[in-house]
Amino acid sequence: MKAREVKRAKTVAKYAEKRKALKEAGDYEALQKLPKNASPIRMHNRCKLTGRPKGYIRDFGISRVTFREMANQGLIPGVRKASW
Repeated sequence: MKAREVKRAKTVAKYAEKRKALKEAGDYEALQKLPKNASPIRMHNRCKLTGRPKGYIRDFGISRVTFREMANQGLIPGVRKASW
């Protein structure tokens, strides 16, 4: 799944300028002919370490489960165990 997301990111970057130009011109027929993965809306945030798609914490780039494990091990400075 991680590799699929990387591939989507490359496709989005490749077609970004073309999509922008077509949107400004209002040419929606040409927009529909572009690959589906060229749309940035199809990108999904995933944990950088495990690839987990749910419970993603944007500030750290990891999932909540990985965050909790790393916090318990003392790998994230300034985080103290409260009641979890």
